Amino acid sequence: MKVHHFIMGCMILASCTQKSPVSLPQNGAIPSVSTDKSAPLGVQQAAALWTEQDGSQADFDQLVADYYCTSDSERLALFESLSRIFENVYQSADLLTVDLLKPTQLTNAAEPQAPDWIMSGYSPLAHFSDDMYANKLAFITIINFPHYTLEEKNTLGKHWTRQEWAYARMGDIFTTRVPAEVNARLAQANANAENYIADYNIYMGNLRTKDGRQLWEQNKILLSHWNLRDELKALYGAENGQEKQEMIYQVMQRIVAQTIPQKAINNPDFIWQPYSDGIEGNEPYTRYQKILDIAHAYFAEDAYCPSMPTGIIRNFEGGVEIPAAELDSLFRALVGSKQVAQVAAIIRERLGRDLRPYDIWYDGFKARASLNEDELSSQTRQLYPDANAFAADMPRLLQQMGFYSEDARAIAHHIVVEPARGSGHAWPCLGRKEEARLRTRIPANGMDYKGYNIAVHEFGHCVEQVLDMYFIDHYMLSGVPNTAYTEASAFLWQHRDLQLLPGARMGNGINDPNEVLDQFWSMYEIMGVSLVDMAMWKWIYAHPKATAKELCEATQQIAKEIWNQYYEPVLGEHDCILLAVYSHMVNAPMYLPNYPLGHIVQYQLEEHLAKCKNQMEFAQEYMRIYRLGRLTPKQWMIEAVGEAPSIEPILRAADTICAAPQKQ
Repeated sequence: MKVHHFIMGCMILASCTQKSPVSLPQNGAIPSVSTDKSAPLGVQQAAALWTEQDGSQADFDQLVADYYCTSDSERLALFESLSRIFENVYQSADLLTVDLLKPTQLTNAAEPQAPDWIMSGYSPLAHFSDDMYANKLAFITIINFPHYTLEEKNTLGKHWTRQEWAYARMGDIFTTRVPAEVNARLAQANANAENYIADYNIYMGNLRTKDGRQLWEQNKILLSHWNLRDELKALYGAENGQEKQEMIYQVMQRIVAQTIPQKAINNPDFIWQPYSDGIEGNEPYTRYQKILDIAHAYFAEDAYCPSMPTGIIRNFEGGVEIPAAELDSLFRALVGSKQVAQVAAIIRERLGRDLRPYDIWYDGFKARASLNEDELSSQTRQLYPDANAFAADMPRLLQQMGFYSEDARAIAHHIVVEPARGSGHAWPCLGRKEEARLRTRIPANGMDYKGYNIAVHEFGHCVEQVLDMYFIDHYMLSGVPNTAYTEASAFLWQHRDLQLLPGARMGNGINDPNEVLDQFWSMYEIMGVSLVDMAMWKWIYAHPKATAKELCEATQQIAKEIWNQYYEPVLGEHDCILLAVYSHMVNAPMYLPNYPLGHIVQYQLEEHLAKCKNQMEFAQEYMRIYRLGRLTPKQWMIEAVGEAPSIEPILRAADTICAAPQKQ
């Protein structure tokens, strides 16, 4: 599940672009001072952001004279002071946000009332940038800690010390001057989308087949899309499994096309037949209006970011620090590879039938695919009747992975477990007085296996977040290069969920051919979803006045085109729209590409960690890697495993496995 990277919106206002080192203010806020080209880089960048409202040329010159550090010791002292200030600000704002969101996000809080929904869109840091420019702290930071482009970081960073990397990350904080009201608008749009998705439940007991049969028990409630997908994955080999899968597939298509009845959403009383063409009262394109609301907030930001003039550029070149075109090419290379057909042939043989579109979520490679999920759920419910039980077991989970008992206790001490209203997610700590927060759904009768699997995934996020906050050398390096790298950590843990149960033994991980094929097939699935997400945003920017209905139609067309090119030859069905079902397309704009990138990083990490002689060595190497902090994605991978992110390792492995005789 996605990570709530509040820090991405406040600390990492990254603007890694090759065009300009800073974003010039707009709407009449024209730079009013100048410096010659021999001035230090930070002074030049500060001058580009200085406006008449900030003062005169003389005022700017005086600020430089008063605050520019002329010695290494002065610069270090300033860096440490600013680091302390920023940590306190970000941490305090985050703690306030966490507390305000409890009613709308947690089941153990009070039922949300109208004021709670209103405050769920409030951003404590909406005015932070404005305030820092007004009191000149932003300019003091810029003149001493200049911003470097992505290319400069990847080139110069190979020779930087840890201190120099920390200085460079401080230079990423103030690179734009987006007004507070614009920041607040984006925060509200994101919150509205989050609230919409968090309450998008389908009551499965209300579904009926063409002949009127009920396939699920009455109290089965699944959140779209996550729980629907996980239910579908769990049905392989189950009684009436394929019939239920076909029903879920039909529901998913209706969600994408907005032909789902409005009354079917989060309603325990509405009985309906997903196969029927006579349903009235469809959802009125709400899904796509939420996306457009976020897009319009991005458009408002664009005017203040000429060096990164679209939300697409800011997300990928700025936040992810990998251009969208590069990711697009990387993903297409894998989904269009010969290995896809080879792996699909293995799945077809195991299922004993032609593949269907929903087999994109085939789950038979995992060890648990041969196990009874009801029995697994019985075990996990007994182990974890509530959030406190999972929290109490965290030190054991860490020790099972090979962590020394002292390290296990120290890491677990900084993680809290909370029952979520929506799907599971991890909320990182933004300072060293705050805990990482693990959220997952826990029904009244305890944590079922799906919830446990998600909880282990989120635990992987939280362990990473604690390591690169509490165990790191510089606060400004806390975190990971982008969210794909924390997803990689979550995947590492999630793939070992069965091995983490009491009494289980840790397996071979990447040495198991089935695990490799599972990872490859997961990449194939999520890369197609990501390609749809990226193409949808390109369409939005090409059609800024589009209506929700037009966006719905365009998204379906994009999904069909990508499906027909890369998925129909393997899974059949022309013009399938399944790739557009992910809820992240609504509540987490352009987040989806982090998942396939995370799988790529995970596989390279798995291949590297497989060389460890035992679990303790594994844990120590994992700790070393996740204490590297927020380097660029390329530099982080080079220091972690010795090479940049690449699909070649998984392609080679899949090729080798498919050429060998298969064992189920």
